Amino acid sequence: MSWFRRKDKNIQTESAEKKDIKEGLWVKCPSCRQILYKAELMQSNNVCYKCGYHFRISATSYVDLLLDEEGRQAHFQDLKPKDPLKFKAKKKYNEQLSAAQQKTGQNDAVRVIEGRIHERPVILAVMDFSFIGGSMGSAVGELLARATDLARVNKYPLIIVSASGGARMMEGAYSLMQMAKTSAKLSLLAEAKIPYISIMTDPTTGGVTASFAMLGDVNIAEPGALIGFAGARVIKQTIGADLPAGFQRAEFLLEKGFLDMVVARDNLKQQVTEILNTLYVQA
Repeated sequence: MSWFRRKDKNIQTESAEKKDIKEGLWVKCPSCRQILYKAELMQSNNVCYKCGYHFRISATSYVDLLLDEEGRQAHFQDLKPKDPLKFKAKKKYNEQLSAAQQKTGQNDAVRVIEGRIHERPVILAVMDFSFIGGSMGSAVGELLARATDLARVNKYPLIIVSASGGARMMEGAYSLMQMAKTSAKLSLLAEAKIPYISIMTDPTTGGVTASFAMLGDVNIAEPGALIGFAGARVIKQTIGADLPAGFQRAEFLLEKGFLDMVVARDNLKQQVTEILNTLYVQA
């Protein structure tokens, strides 16, 4: 018995022709599974124009999204993390720091920028998830503490955009101490009656959630953002029960009262402006 083969007959079909599509032009949405044209996705602030899914964006993108173009000033750029424990696992901690610094062009996982939002002066601190998962070590805690002090001295509202996996394990107790440090600084800001707006993005977890991220005068999250302390699997094993649908997502937390609002990225600057107009009083 002989088998029919297309190549033996030299038969060509349209499906056999390879289409010349350059890599990186298209992105699949993890929510609706639609194929999106990357250029259009970027024009929509990396929000799926089919279903509204919010892709993760860089710290720089949040700076551009929130602050006016004119009058930006970076602060504390020389502050660098240290390796107090000389931590070593598969890779030395100082090697991880060097790799992250080279990758991001930043010294650590937070940028502090003084700028304006629709002419309102603010201090903006933005976490960078691409820097060791946006983890909070002693330098990150110090940067946030200094940002809070800067806001208090200048009497400018403070805005922190969080994106983090939690405390930085390579610094042990040093990283955990930053939870108390940042919380104490924010209490001083509250005593001075200076507004603090916390914006939580995907993901905001661990010690960051358990400290400054949830201490805002107004707590905002992007749609679908993962927000929580311990992981869902750990919680499920601890309580021995199934978790409700959407557990630890922004919409679930809003329903339970942990958040004040969930705001789409396209409306974020306008919503922050309205909050500032309500809360902000310059002495």
